Amino acid sequence: MTTLLLNGRVYSPAMPDATALAVRDGIIVWLGSDDVGRAQYPDAEVVDLEGAFVAPAFVDCHVHLTATGLSLTGLDLRPARSLRDCLRLLADYAREHPDGPIWGHGWDETQWPEGTPPSTADLDAAVGDRPVYLARVDVHSAAASTALRRLCAGLSDAAGYHPQRPLTADAHHRVRAEARARLTPAQRRHARTTALDTAAALGIVAVHECAGPEIGGLDDWDEIRGLDHGVEITGYWGQAVGSAQEAVALIDRTGAAGLAGDLFVDGALGSRTAWLHQPYADAPDCVGNTYLDRDAITAHLHACTEARIPAGFHVIGDAAVSAVVDALETVVERFGAPAVARCGHRLEHLEMVTEEQAQRLGAWGVFASMQPNFDALWGGESGMYAQRLGADRARSLNPFALLASRGVPLAFGSDSPVTGLDPWQTVRAATRHQTPGSAISARAAFTALTRGAWRAAGVRDGVTGTLVPGAPASYAVWEADEFEVSAPADAVQRWSTDQRSRVPALPALDGPSPRCRQTVHRGHVIHG
Repeated sequence: MTTLLLNGRVYSPAMPDATALAVRDGIIVWLGSDDVGRAQYPDAEVVDLEGAFVAPAFVDCHVHLTATGLSLTGLDLRPARSLRDCLRLLADYAREHPDGPIWGHGWDETQWPEGTPPSTADLDAAVGDRPVYLARVDVHSAAASTALRRLCAGLSDAAGYHPQRPLTADAHHRVRAEARARLTPAQRRHARTTALDTAAALGIVAVHECAGPEIGGLDDWDEIRGLDHGVEITGYWGQAVGSAQEAVALIDRTGAAGLAGDLFVDGALGSRTAWLHQPYADAPDCVGNTYLDRDAITAHLHACTEARIPAGFHVIGDAAVSAVVDALETVVERFGAPAVARCGHRLEHLEMVTEEQAQRLGAWGVFASMQPNFDALWGGESGMYAQRLGADRARSLNPFALLASRGVPLAFGSDSPVTGLDPWQTVRAATRHQTPGSAISARAAFTALTRGAWRAAGVRDGVTGTLVPGAPASYAVWEADEFEVSAPADAVQRWSTDQRSRVPALPALDGPSPRCRQTVHRGHVIHG
């Protein structure tokens, strides 16, 4: 049976003026005008789009499903505007949920007038003798109550421990694991289902789950792999290996698409755990944390390349990026650039990258899996980046235009729950970078959230992520009245929004994001 969608606005470079498309067996078989479609498919099931906008569905290339769901269903501290406000939200939540541990996420002291994070004593005063885990917005440090700390044997001997300040490094990993272990299977299942339902309602048909031993552990990973949901999950397992045999065995055990994602080389700038060449501007004795040294990075890349398995790392600080790029060069010298490119290695975040490093990454075909909303949240002359690094270093972060101009393949995501899942907000942030010269056009950003994200997951058939005959019928139907008219002045112009480019316009994003009416993945409706 063929389904014929009529009276719409189809985003397809194959036919910029298309108003209708036909789908059969989960594949797009035709695009064109309404009259031709009706004549060509007289027996089709007809769907009247009523003028709606139809575009390839989105892919979020970096998420944490369990943590996202817990944020959506539990205590979200991102709205807190002060330490006092944060503690009020915590106390209110504790009264409304009198039993069990409290899992919260999203506080950011850099936006508060006090400028200080919640302490152990603050949490104890708010909730008493009760386990509380409150992750910072970047999820690289967390405040923990005395009751939760008491459950973690030997915590005071772990790296990153402090009796009052938020915990980092191994101490953070231990309290997070203990807090997660006290959630019931039903709570975890509900959280993940909520995260996937929310993604589908935002026009997302696939996500890249970035898992690992310190993030959720194998139990969480196995439960995610067992989910039955319309949103497709491509999983990456962040664990270092030293040989090709070890890499193959780990892939066999986990079923992961690669040994990549959040394999931590360093931490995050907000928690002062990103690995820097020079000290933090607001902490002159600190250059961040190093979780993998250069030898371990090189060994992992060598093993995965030999086994033809995608490898990758979480890299944010400039010292971390330098260590990985130097290791990649060693592997390229051993196996050759084509062999490295075939693997589809990827780097998550890649916030502090130089022009010379971008040139090498582009030549080697290494994917940049990035989060434009980081700049929207923390960029600018007075944002968190400037507080931590000083204004000069902060201006160099998240250089989307530089990477694109050097041929680095881009894939965009949210790092949810760090930032929200809304993909149009990601497009908006990429086009409005707070550093002049670093923005890209809406079409470049949209491509990084569709075809680019599929390519980063190893789907390189040339059609997935587009609306052309022969492509999977994975699309979203949007209510959108206004459309873009021009590219930002500092965007990469080879992705021009000039109408002579024969590519239809995307929705304008000056106001609220377009509303998703329906999401379809491979011909199956998963939302609406």
